[in-house]
Amino acid sequence: MAPKGDNVVVSSMKLEKLLCMKGGKGEASYANNSQAQALHARSMLHLLEETLDRVHLNSPEFPFQVADLGCSSGNNTIHIIDVIIKHMIKRFESSGLEPPEFSAFFADLPSNDFNTLFQLLPPPANYGGSMEECLAASGHRNYFAAGVPGSFHRRLFPARSIDVFHSAFSLHWLSQVPECVLDKRSAAYNKGRVFIHNASESTTNAYKKQFQTDLAGFLSARSQEMKSGGSMFLVCLGRTSADPTDQGGAGLLFGTHFQDAWDDLVQEGLITSEKRDNFNIPVYAPSLQDFKEVVEANGSFTIDKLEVFKGGSPLVVNHPDNEAEVSRAMANSCRSVAGVLVDAHIGDGLSEELFLRVEHRAKSHAKELLEKLQFFHIVASLSFA
Repeated sequence: MAPKGDNVVVSSMKLEKLLCMKGGKGEASYANNSQAQALHARSMLHLLEETLDRVHLNSPEFPFQVADLGCSSGNNTIHIIDVIIKHMIKRFESSGLEPPEFSAFFADLPSNDFNTLFQLLPPPANYGGSMEECLAASGHRNYFAAGVPGSFHRRLFPARSIDVFHSAFSLHWLSQVPECVLDKRSAAYNKGRVFIHNASESTTNAYKKQFQTDLAGFLSARSQEMKSGGSMFLVCLGRTSADPTDQGGAGLLFGTHFQDAWDDLVQEGLITSEKRDNFNIPVYAPSLQDFKEVVEANGSFTIDKLEVFKGGSPLVVNHPDNEAEVSRAMANSCRSVAGVLVDAHIGDGLSEELFLRVEHRAKSHAKELLEKLQFFHIVASLSFA
């Protein structure tokens, strides 16, 4: 029997205190397994810039403030903040205005690895010099930076303080697994599964309701924090099917080999079926309609753009014909985003066993994974009057 590791298995800790992408800079860390997100984000930069072009330019005597919500711990958030601020500097200059000072807030749950993120930040420009010197400083950041720990489903900032909100690849994470999904007495009990892909209608409806409740809380908080004339650019996993039991790329990531690996642990007697059934990935890939309903019900934001965007595969490999490399990428991709939750549920030792089985199972399906494991994203550009 595999060792259970030294961790105390967490069963009742609130998700908010626990959820984070895999920290550090190791092989399975988010920092080293977010290349796909970087590629997908770069393919959507033109949509981000369209959003930024709608932001009202306030007097340069006031700082221009940007927040990235769900920043995680890799280079992606730093790159996006850099893109946003450089674009806004050009807008100020082309309008004949002196660029203001800029502040960037990196926000995520308290469990996020902010230490790794801050180590990746470029050094600040010499703010003792002129603004022109700050903006021209090569290899330096031309903004003040701060970390903000907390859930983006609630208020994080003072009223009317933020010009631009950005959030990418985060809003599909739920604030909690719906209680009824873990209740044996409920019709929504997700017996035998660790994700909602191909689950019952009752289960998926519970996830949909939780997603829409969470998104409503997110929008309500932002409507109080955003300055008049501000804009928000949001990207989350989405689906093209009207059927919520078909979770698209997320379903293939968490509903196939990952699911089978949990079943392996049960069949080998390493965990009980009840232990498996008490674990559910708190992710919901909405449809455009799911998303639109909440924005319209909130009523605070104008929808400038709302579309499904094909992002591509989460698996970035150098040798697509190498089954071992593809299967390792699959296991690392799962582990970088869900590993912390798995560790907490079954301990480090069994978590290691689980992801070894994910890798083993994926190896014989490498070609299929590269072809079919494709992510679609909901892209929303919203303006605040």
